[in-house]
Amino acid sequence: MKVGFIGTGSMGSILIDAFIASGALRPTQVFASNRTLEKATLLAQRHPGLNVCSSNSETVRNCDIVFVCVKPLQYKALIEEIGDDVRPDQILVSITSPVQIHHLEHALACKIAKVIPSITHLTLSGASLCMYGARIDAEDRLVLEKLLSSISEPLEIKEAHVRISSDFSSCGPAFISFFVDQWVEAAVEMTGIGREQAISLAGEMLLGTGRLLTEGGFHPLELQERVAVPGGITAEALALLKQSLNGVFHELIATTHAKYEEDLHKCDSLFGDAGT
Repeated sequence: MKVGFIGTGSMGSILIDAFIASGALRPTQVFASNRTLEKATLLAQRHPGLNVCSSNSETVRNCDIVFVCVKPLQYKALIEEIGDDVRPDQILVSITSPVQIHHLEHALACKIAKVIPSITHLTLSGASLCMYGARIDAEDRLVLEKLLSSISEPLEIKEAHVRISSDFSSCGPAFISFFVDQWVEAAVEMTGIGREQAISLAGEMLLGTGRLLTEGGFHPLELQERVAVPGGITAEALALLKQSLNGVFHELIATTHAKYEEDLHKCDSLFGDAGT
């Protein structure tokens, strides 16, 4: 199997690094093209044997699966570039949420899937959110999910839920890291603990908490109850957090959804609202 990547920026390079690190793909199975050729060349230096393509069409012509890792407003021009090169048996995987499956199915003759990855795949963990177009059959799903399972936990979702699901799986690491960073800075300032030690403690705590929620059978409220003894230190701190963060997460979701709707309208206009 040969897998192509159009766009080798942040997320494209994460996927390539993760697939190769996991052993799911050998560098010789990977074909990559990028608007700035130097970025793809750097990947080839990191993974000897990786095929750097001089054009996006070359990437498409060589591959069975093609991950499209470009910004939403770059899709229309890309489709015009590769439209004559895609094959009906080929799977094209979009990794951007505002570009809808119907946009791509209307414009391209190949099979269409959408997968929202996460930076957590660098540690071969986290969820990859999977959505499938009408031309994807059961065998296609197995092939794609087998590949994704080497670096993540593939989860099929409704396309209508892509934004809120991405808030957790894709944006979540940044949100949690912000919380940790603020907590660590306050700890260093107020207690003198070393910054690296505090970060290490927080990281191990997050790793263990994630396992309790995914493998340990705990619901978040159950976990709070187990840790927070009534009248104790944790209970006092939780009361403060509940008061201070009241409404914050509603505002966070409203913010991410508003930006998504803005991008979605731009994509609808770009594609002429194709397929709706």
